[in-house]
This record gives sequence, C-alpha cells and structure tokens, in this order.
Amino acid sequence: MSGMHTQAQSAPGAQEPPAVSFNAMAVPSNYVPGLGRGATGFTTRSDIGPARMTPEMAAAQQGAPGAPAAAPAAPPKEEKKPEANDAEDDSKFDHFMGNDAGALAGTFGEYDQDDREADEVWEAIDAHMDDRRRAIREKKLKEDIEKYRKENPKITEQFADLKRKLAHISEDEWNAIPDIGDYTRHKKNKMDILTPAPDNLLAKRLAEKESMTSISVGNGLDTPAGMSTNLKAIGEGRTQMLDVNLENIAKRMGDSASGKSTVDPKGYLTSLDSVQLSSDAEISDIKKARMLLKSVINTNPKHAPGWVAAARLEEQVGAMPEARKLIMKGCDLCPHSEDVWLEAARLQTPEHAKALLARGVSYNQTSVKLWIQAARLEQDKQAKSRVLRRALEKVPTSVRLWKAAIELASEDDARVLLKRATECCPQHVELWLALARLESYDNARKILNEARRALPSEMGIWIHAAKLEEANGNKPMVEKIIVRAIKSLSDNQVVINRDVWLKEAEAAERADPPMVNTCREIVRAVIDYGVEKDDWKKTWKADAREALDRGSVETARAILQHAVSVFPGKKSLYKALAQLERQHGTSEAVAEVLERGVKYCPQAEVLWLMAAKTKWQESDAQKRESEAARRAGDEKAAAQLLQQSRELLEAARGILYSANIANSESEQIWLAAFKIEFENAEMERARGILAKARATLANERIWMKSALVERERGETDEELKLLNEGISKFPYFHKFYLMLGQLEEQRGSADAARQAYQAGLKRCMGSAPLWRSLSRLEERAGMIGKARNVLEQGRLKNPHNSELWLAAVRVEQRAGNIKAAESLMARALADCPKSGVLLAENLAMAPRPARKAKSLDALKECPDDPHVVAAVAQLVFWSDRKVDKARSWLLRAVQLARGDNGDFWALLYKLESQYGNADSQKKVLEEMRKAEPRHGERWQRVSKDPANAHASSETILKKVIIDMDKEAAP
Repeated sequence: MSGMHTQAQSAPGAQEPPAVSFNAMAVPSNYVPGLGRGATGFTTRSDIGPARMTPEMAAAQQGAPGAPAAAPAAPPKEEKKPEANDAEDDSKFDHFMGNDAGALAGTFGEYDQDDREADEVWEAIDAHMDDRRRAIREKKLKEDIEKYRKENPKITEQFADLKRKLAHISEDEWNAIPDIGDYTRHKKNKMDILTPAPDNLLAKRLAEKESMTSISVGNGLDTPAGMSTNLKAIGEGRTQMLDVNLENIAKRMGDSASGKSTVDPKGYLTSLDSVQLSSDAEISDIKKARMLLKSVINTNPKHAPGWVAAARLEEQVGAMPEARKLIMKGCDLCPHSEDVWLEAARLQTPEHAKALLARGVSYNQTSVKLWIQAARLEQDKQAKSRVLRRALEKVPTSVRLWKAAIELASEDDARVLLKRATECCPQHVELWLALARLESYDNARKILNEARRALPSEMGIWIHAAKLEEANGNKPMVEKIIVRAIKSLSDNQVVINRDVWLKEAEAAERADPPMVNTCREIVRAVIDYGVEKDDWKKTWKADAREALDRGSVETARAILQHAVSVFPGKKSLYKALAQLERQHGTSEAVAEVLERGVKYCPQAEVLWLMAAKTKWQESDAQKRESEAARRAGDEKAAAQLLQQSRELLEAARGILYSANIANSESEQIWLAAFKIEFENAEMERARGILAKARATLANERIWMKSALVERERGETDEELKLLNEGISKFPYFHKFYLMLGQLEEQRGSADAARQAYQAGLKRCMGSAPLWRSLSRLEERAGMIGKARNVLEQGRLKNPHNSELWLAAVRVEQRAGNIKAAESLMARALADCPKSGVLLAENLAMAPRPARKAKSLDALKECPDDPHVVAAVAQLVFWSDRKVDKARSWLLRAVQLARGDNGDFWALLYKLESQYGNADSQKKVLEEMRKAEPRHGERWQRVSKDPANAHASSETILKKVIIDMDKEAAP
C-alpha cells in the first residue's frame, strides 16, 4: 500500500485507482497474528501446510497476490505408466537441494548469497579438519592393513622360507621325499548306488521260505500291508548277540588252559558296568583319528610322535595287540627316538620291557630317560645300581643319573660317587654341598673351598660354610664368612638381592638344629641393601612384621635389634621388640629391652609403663606359685616364692618412681602407680599417691580413683566430698554422677540418687549408662511405667542407640511382658539392624526350634560381630551338643573381640569345664590372663562390685560363670 500512495503523490494529475479492501489483501509471508502486542499461540498443521504442495498452492504462487487461483483445465486422459507409482520425475531432483528444488521449492526459502557463503565457510572448515586428520587416518589405516596381513598371511608368504631352502637341497634328498599317495575323494558313479528293496518284497520272500509266527500292532500303529514281525528271527538274533558278547567277555577276562571260562558268575553283572560302550559319534571320531594317524605315519614314517599317537589311540579303544604292533614298527623305523622306546616299554610286560629298553639304549646310549626307566624296571637294589653305574659310564655329565645312583648307595659309596660327581659336574652346587655334608669338619671346609673356586658366584656355598662353622661351635667365624661372601659376590658381578638373602636367613632359622647366628649375621649384612636411608625405619618394621607373620621369630628379632642399634631414640622400635620378646621370648629379655628403651627414650611413657607392668606380672606369677606351694604343703618354697614376688613388686615401684621423675605430669604413670598399690591392698599408699596426683594434675580420672579408694575404705562422707569436688571441677564427666547415684542408693536415699542421675542427664545427655541407671532405679522402686518413660526419653534424645533399646527390652522381660518385649525387639532391630548385641539378644529370646533360622539371619547381617558369633556358638551348637563347633566359634568370638570381652572367656572356660580336660582349662586361663579382659556386661558387673575389688582375674571369671548359671536357672 505504501507503494501505491507514493505513486499517487508523484503524479498529481493521474486518475486515482479504485480502493482495495484491507481484508482482501494478501497476508505477508512472515506475518504472525498478535505478535506485535505480545500475544503468542501454538502452531498447527494448518499454519505450516502440508508436506507436499497441492495444485491450488502452486497456482496461488504463480497468480496475482491475493487473488484466488482459477481452476485448471482438466488435462486429457492419458494411459498411466507403471513407473509413475514407483518414482518421481528425475528432472525435478536437485543434487544439492534434493526435492526442495522441484515441487517443494515453493514451501521453503530461496537459496541466496548468504546461504552460499555459509556453505563455503563450512566446506573450508571441513577441508581444513580433513587435512589435519589425514596423517593420523593414513597411519592407522596402514597399521590395520599390516596387522591384517600379519594375522592372515598368504599361502606364498607362509611357505616362503621353505621354498628358499629348496634351492639348497641335493638330488638325493629330493628323491628321498616320500610319496604322499592318492587320498583324493573321487566322485562315485551313480550306477554303483544300490537301491534297497521295498519292505513288502522282503516280507514276501521270507513268507515263501519258511512259516513264521507273527503279530500285528493295532490301535493306529498297524504295520504296512504285507509286513509282519518275525519273533523267531528276533529270538535267534538275540541268542547270537548274547553268544558274541559272552565270547568277547571271555577273551577279555581270559580263559584257562583247560578250556573252562574264567568268568566269575557272581561278579558278572558287576563287570558289565566296566564295559565301555561307544556311541556312534565316538566310533566315527575314532575312525577319523585312525585315518588321520595312518596318513601321518605313511607320509612320514620317520616321525616318532605319529607312531606314539597311533599306538595310544589303539590302546584307548582296547586293541592292545594292534597298539604293540604299531609301536614296535615305530621302534624299527625310528630307532633313535627315546619317546618311541619309552612308549613301547610302557605297553609291554616288565620282562619284555627290559629287553626293549636294552635295544633302545643300544641305539640311544646317551638317553638319560631310557637309562632311568631301565633302572626303575629292576626290582633288586643292586641291579638298579648296576644299571645306573653303567649309564654313568655312557653319560658322566648327567646330574640326574648321579643323584639317582647316590640315593641307592651306602654312605661310604655315596661319598666316593659324590667325589666323582663333582669332578664330572663341577658346576652343580648341590653335589658339592651333599659331599660336604658327608665329610668331616676339616674335609668339608676343604670341599667348600674347592666349590667356591669352581663356582665363585654361588651364594649357597658361602651360607653352607657359615652353617658349618656354627654347627661346630666356631661362632665368630660366621660373621667373617658372611661379610666375605657379600664382598666376593659383589666383586664377581653378582647382584645382592636383599629379599633372597632374607629368605636364606629364615631358612637358616628353620634348619635342624636352628642356625640362629647365621640367621642374625645374614640379616645384619643385607638389611640395608637397596633401601634408602630415609626409609630404613619403615622398611625394617615392615620386614619384621612380615617375618613374624611367617613364623620366623629369630629373623624378626634380628631385624628389630639391628633397627634399635641404628635408631636408639625411636620408642616405636623398642615397643615392637618388647612385644616380640613378651610373646616369644623371656621376661629377662623383655626387661632388658625396656631398660635400654627408657634409658634412650626417658620421655616415652609407654616404655616405662611396659617395664613396670612386666615386673608386676612376674610378681603376680610368683605369688600364684607361692599359693600353690602352700596348698601343696611346701611352706619353705612358698615363703621363698613370696619373697621373690615382693622383690619384683618393689622393682615395679622403683620403675614407676623413676618414670614419675622423668614425667612428673603424666596421668598414666600416676594411675599406674596407684593401680599397683590398690591391687595389692595398700590403701594408704594408694591414697597418698592420689593426693599428690590431685595436687599436681587437674584430671577427672584422678578424682574418680580417689573416690573409689574412699569407697573401698568405707569412708562415705569423704567419698561424697570428693565426688562433689569432681562434679564442680568436671561437670561433664558422667561417671561422677553414676558413682554419686550409686552412693546415695547404697545409703538408702532413692530421691537423692534420682536427683544425682537427673542432674547428670542434664549435662551428659548422651550417656547411656546414666539413662539405664535411672530406669533401673525406677524399676526397683516398683514404677515400671516410669522406667519405660525414662528409656523412651533416652531413645528420643539418643536415636539409634542399641544399648537403650536392649535395656527397654529387658525391662519388659523382667516384668513378664513377653509380647511387649518381642514388639520392642522388632522395633529395635528396625532402628538398629546392624547391632550385634540386639541380634544376639533376639536369638536368645527365640524359641529353640526357631533359633537356627534366626541365627542365619543374624549372621547375614553381622557375620563378624563377636556377640552374634558367641550367641550362635552358645545357643545353636552348644545346645545341640556340637562341642567342636561351639569351641571353634567361641574362640573366633574371643579373637574378634581381641580378648577384651570377659563374657566370652567365661563361656569358653565353662565349655571346657563341661566337655574338656584339665589341660584345656589351664590353657584357657593362661590365655585369658595374658589378654587381661576389661569389658563385657557380666564381667564389668562382677569386677566392679566392691566385694571383688582385689580379686584375681581367675576368681572374677568363675564368678561370672556362676552369674550365668543363676540367670539360666528357671
């Protein structure tokens, strides 16, 4: 319209054109209704248009804009060609635009200059990227082609080297090539194929020949017309087959000279089971294998493996005569192959085998295998020795023959043979060492020197020399020999492999008798080879740990002793060595290591404590022996042992006194000094030590132990005072509130005890023992509801706490509410599915028939939890009297708990008391004493009872068992 207005203005005298209606005007191609005012909508198929342009659309494009297209005249009818249904007119197809340049060109935009420039840019980019990748692509293609040709070579390439060798063979060699024969498969003449006669013709012929008794099969399975089943022929056939089978069995089992069958009538049916029946497929495979091997031996009769394979095939199918025949033919054609003679001897009887091997040896005089087999066939020891010595005349350099001959000889003859063997085989170290073992000390030294000159790079000779010197008491020479060995081997360009030498040290330790000095000197000589100086400590500790895992105690001890000498100020090395001596050594060795450790590491608290504990344990051991002597009536020995116990106790006190001087602010040393006095019932000394500790240190455990001493003395007022002081100084230490509540309960003041527990819970809300103690107080007062509420509050404050769930379940059990206990247990397991204590309690609550199923569920959830393992051992295996399994599972529970749970030790001791013997019970007590258990529900309940404050671990163990029996009693 703008164009129209411009034209009217430029020609003022011209006649104005008629007005055009706005609604009749053509819509612009990019017009979107309402887009200018922000309106949007969805697009339908009518907006886009059909995929193919209709004739109306084509006409509208060609006509005036806005005017409807006239209906086209109907074209004259023409005969339709069949190709019109299959393809479009090729003239409308453009190779770049496709069909968009034909009938569909009107529905899309034109291909303008911008499109052409964009395509040129993309083509340039594609060409550039193609140039960049061309070298990589061509290289990869070349590698793929080479790899394919390598994996799939041509026939000419495979035999190229053989064809080149043909140029150098002589005429005689060419003529000696055997003829392969004609094995081609010829096409059979069709006239040779015989068509079988029809069944009715055969039946008719049989009917004419003889009369038959026949039956017909009815019910839809009738035989064809003219056919019948000959029962007589079937019976005769079965009889013949049975006769043939019996004859074969008789031949297989053998007949006597008198003609009587050796078939055992009783074992006949049993022997039929051993008859191997081959299927059609197996028979076909055997035939194919036989044909193939026949081709092999006919093509190349000098090929020994072919004859061996053919003989073994016949042996496998049971044709032993044919197998022997084939292998003997192979011996004739391949007389210089030892494998053929060995196979022939194997297939023959021993007597014939000897003759065969004699023939074979005549062709193969240097064959060690034939001589060894010939010696094995001899039954007499002297005959074997004679064969071997004759073999050594032919093959004097065979170490195998020398060893076999020496094994059969006496000591004197062996010495002579070994001397000759070292002359014939001087490079074999085993012969030298064996000769040295048989000789005297002086002669052995000479022999080892000769061996060292013959084999200067053999470390075994030097190590054997060191062992020889140690075995004869010349221990100073061991160090010299090992040092000289390292230097000599290094000079002869031998690499010193540290791991190999350490293995030799372990082997020396395991020798009979053990060569301890040789082991130690080897360790000292090679321990730092190939290890950086910064890594010495870490590497040596790892070496010692690995040696201990393999059971090589002396090697580990030598490594740690060397490490301590190199690093005298490292407390971890002293600790590791002291633990080794405690497990595998003596108390004197432990004391010596720790004494040296505290000398070089005076600030190491752990070494002082270990030293004092060692003396204290020795004192307890002497005290137990004194009591045993007193019970036996030997008062003198008892008094002497008791005096030794007191001296050791004084030594422990002296060690702790020195430790306190070096570490005056060490809490562990103060508590260790207190524990020694407390366990020995020296209350005044214990009070004095704790008073000094309180003046020196501000530690909650010091105040707790002080209150414990006052409880032991019966001074309740002083105990109350100390607890109140401790609460004022350490308000978040929950054990003060526990002890205060227990004190108030002991004094009969339930309200004061309740207040103490509640005050503790305000500050120590996460303490499960406080919640349990308050609940137990309410339960003893007869208020079960309050006890439940306390534990419910505890679980709300401490979610997923298995101890509080277990306490709630036991409250219901003690109240007799079994259903409520089971319901609580189900909720507890849902909240804490991986809790071992809950799973063990659930197993104990289950009736006996359901315990196995629940034990499987518990083990599936927590297979390595000690509580679950102990519960299964007690409630499943022990109750079913499976003692061995119960014992092994209880031992596993003890190991999983690292020996720290006294309840498991009590179960194990109870089992041994019921089913074991005195030795097993004593072993359990000794292991328990070494482990020093401190945890366990029953163990802590018994050991923390003031009445058992000074009881030994054996006494506490037995009281725990009594507590178990009381709980198990109805």
